[in-house]
Amino acid sequence: MKFYSLLSLILIITLSSCSSVRVASDYDKQANFNTYKSYAFFKPGIDKAEISDLDKKRILRAIEADMAAKGFTKSEKPDLLVSIFTKTKENINIYQNNFGFGYGWGWNPWFWGAGQNTVSRTTEGTLYIDLIDASKKELIWQGMGTAALTKKVDKKQQNMNKIVTEILEKYPPEIK
Repeated sequence: MKFYSLLSLILIITLSSCSSVRVASDYDKQANFNTYKSYAFFKPGIDKAEISDLDKKRILRAIEADMAAKGFTKSEKPDLLVSIFTKTKENINIYQNNFGFGYGWGWNPWFWGAGQNTVSRTTEGTLYIDLIDASKKELIWQGMGTAALTKKVDKKQQNMNKIVTEILEKYPPEIK
């Protein structure tokens, strides 16, 4: 019974760690975040992001939706410039499942069981969202989110929305 409890716990931890977004943010403590009301995308920064144009569109749509929800308006003369940067890495996980039955302690020639290795590959992406003071051309806030990426086209926008929303939940920062 302990075996099944342990296996269930491992499965829950694995599934929950695969579906979560890890986020962090940093900001300029001298910036007055209450003065920023409008934004525009910083095209030179976005063009440098090494992802497909389709994924860029997904990210920008998600940012537009979240910025609108926060009360920002898109403008030709913005207070903030929004830029993005991305990184990806492939994770290879090897799981050894040496479960079986045996007799007594130590080495046993009559031991039998299902020793099996499972290899899984996941691609993990990190999205940085930079908010730049448009008049000073200075970075005032940066949010970062890391999550497993999906290859299913019908899930990509949904996943991108979740990642962007969790990153932008950190904006504006809680200044103490």
